[in-house]
Amino acid sequence: MSSASEGPIRGSSVPLLTRVPRFATLLTDDGVPVEAVYEPCTAGSGARTEPVAEVPAIVVAHGFTGSADRPAVRRAARVFSQRAAVITFSFRGHGRSGGRSTVGDREVLDLAAAVTWARTLGHSRVVTVGFSMGGSVVLRHGALYTDGSEGDFDARGASVRVPVRERRAEERSGAHSGAHADAVVSVSSPARWYYRGTAPMRRLHWVVTRPSGRLVGRYGFRTRIATDDWDPVPLSPVAAVPLIAPAPLLLVHGDRDPYFPLDHPRMLAGAAGPGGAELWLERGMGHAENAADEALLSRIAAWATAAPPA
Repeated sequence: MSSASEGPIRGSSVPLLTRVPRFATLLTDDGVPVEAVYEPCTAGSGARTEPVAEVPAIVVAHGFTGSADRPAVRRAARVFSQRAAVITFSFRGHGRSGGRSTVGDREVLDLAAAVTWARTLGHSRVVTVGFSMGGSVVLRHGALYTDGSEGDFDARGASVRVPVRERRAEERSGAHSGAHADAVVSVSSPARWYYRGTAPMRRLHWVVTRPSGRLVGRYGFRTRIATDDWDPVPLSPVAAVPLIAPAPLLLVHGDRDPYFPLDHPRMLAGAAGPGGAELWLERGMGHAENAADEALLSRIAAWATAAPPA
């Protein structure tokens, strides 16, 4: 699935949690280097020595034009680390990661590499938390990558929950490798692709689709954007949501989101079906990680660490 610049803790058959951050370059299944940072849980006082497997890990998937070192992502990591170990990373085309952004398509491979790294470090429970573009990625990742415990794979190892034609070879190969999430949190995600119903989304489409816009993305937002169209069009968030169960799913959305109005989270919640997702509509909240205050992040972390494993 992926490789990293350093492996799990050596010298013990049971990895122990320490307070030492780790930095790694992960290699995705399609060969893109992705920068990642691991930060241990800070709960309690003094050096913690319990087995890593007993501590949940949260993998944070940032929004478009974000990166692992952006202040909003660092704030989320700091709050989450009070309850869990945290992995932050930069999607392809962002920060110091390689490749070019595909705006939510092949980014699912970046997330799968980060989740796999968390399990390589010894964590048995891994929760994905995504914002905006990252929110759509965690939904699709939750649908495409399963733990294999349900026995719903065909003879080639592909999950039959998602039609094989909608799964690339690298996604099928990762189905059994520990790249699955035990719970999923999606914040400020769109429900459907190609949405242009708000002014910010029309500007974003200009950045992504026009040569002059991609120059603005590269030099103004430090984001390198791929020029190719999606082929095939990836599974949409609203189509992915019903396939995440039995993993717990939390949807979070602000009622002042300037990018995606409230019909998006309501559509996602409806697609999940009765009991398939918990929906939080946050009064006064704007969009994604920049609008998520510490109180909300703390509630998300509490949900992520308390939700029962699938």
